[in-house]
Amino acid sequence: MDVVQACRSAQSSAVDAAVAVREFHAGVVQPDMSAVIFFCSSHYDLDVLAAEMRASFPGVTVVGCTTAGEIGPLGYREWSLVGASFASAHFSIHAGLLGGLADFDLDAGRRFAYSLYDALEVRDGGRRNGFALMLVDGLSVREELVARAFQDGIGNLPLVGGSAGDDLRFARTQVYFDGAFHEDAAALVVAHTDCPVHVFKTQHFECLDERLVVTAADAGQRIVKEINGLPAASEYARIAGVRVEDLRPDAFAAVPVVVVINGSDYVRSIRSVNPDGSLTFYCAIEEGLVFRVARATDLLADVQQTFQGIRDALGEPQLTLGFDCVLRNLEMRQRGVKPVVDETYRQAHCVGFCTYGEQFWGVHVNQTLTGLAIGEYRAVGHD
Repeated sequence: MDVVQACRSAQSSAVDAAVAVREFHAGVVQPDMSAVIFFCSSHYDLDVLAAEMRASFPGVTVVGCTTAGEIGPLGYREWSLVGASFASAHFSIHAGLLGGLADFDLDAGRRFAYSLYDALEVRDGGRRNGFALMLVDGLSVREELVARAFQDGIGNLPLVGGSAGDDLRFARTQVYFDGAFHEDAAALVVAHTDCPVHVFKTQHFECLDERLVVTAADAGQRIVKEINGLPAASEYARIAGVRVEDLRPDAFAAVPVVVVINGSDYVRSIRSVNPDGSLTFYCAIEEGLVFRVARATDLLADVQQTFQGIRDALGEPQLTLGFDCVLRNLEMRQRGVKPVVDETYRQAHCVGFCTYGEQFWGVHVNQTLTGLAIGEYRAVGHD
């Protein structure tokens, strides 16, 4: 059997946007590309980067977003450009952008997703395997609604994705489509392929007995004002065993809170402490929500087990698209395991980014690694 590499990936750590795109293009360019997907630091001059992308990939569908860190052949990086190209011979891909998330309508979101999937089916309904990727403004506070609507629209096509970041500045996160970066928007990519596909989600926490009840909140802004009838930051700090003034992302990474939905645990990560003592979250919250405190298990063992599971399902992947919560990145640094995780990701040909939230099968989650692994296409050889 002949093994065909239908995906090409590359990463540039050049700090100049034009140079980074040129290096990226040289690494991923191949004849007759169906699409290019990329992830880039928000530190770049994004106007320059967008112009270079337009010039480098004329006539090719290109989708991307800003990040809180990048993952690729060079490992975890900050201030880099990473991504992959997909050969038309093995991938049929459609993509679109839905703007105006501030006024997002569920039915409109479903229709948007269905129209993309319907166009894909009309063009190429014969290939057996399919998947969908979602990239969304990570400050839109609409990820739950968008993910649900998109999954409804595409039916049984597995959806994974990530919320765009801006290197922990929480000021401006953007999605790239049709030659430009956009705020308050989400991009959806739907694909059929003759390569094997495996989607995955993992997290490394176990719940403790202590429960926290949200007793006052601003659900629209994802702000918790009170926990157990007390100021949210001070009550969380007491439970986490730290001082309020020491509440930073590394503390949130070490002691997350979890909700149970249909018997499964979902982390609800804290983004920041506000001057009034409230807490802003990365995920939807509401009054009456019951959290459970969680503690981390062995992150490295969990990562290695996850990637072994990918190999058990597919063999050696030719590409793994990974959406990894930025708080996991901070925890890897704290625990000193980042170099080993780096190597694990490189061996699996992982391309992705550190997110402000992750999506999996239409659910918006936190402090997880979600993704999609694409196996090798094996064609019958000829003498």
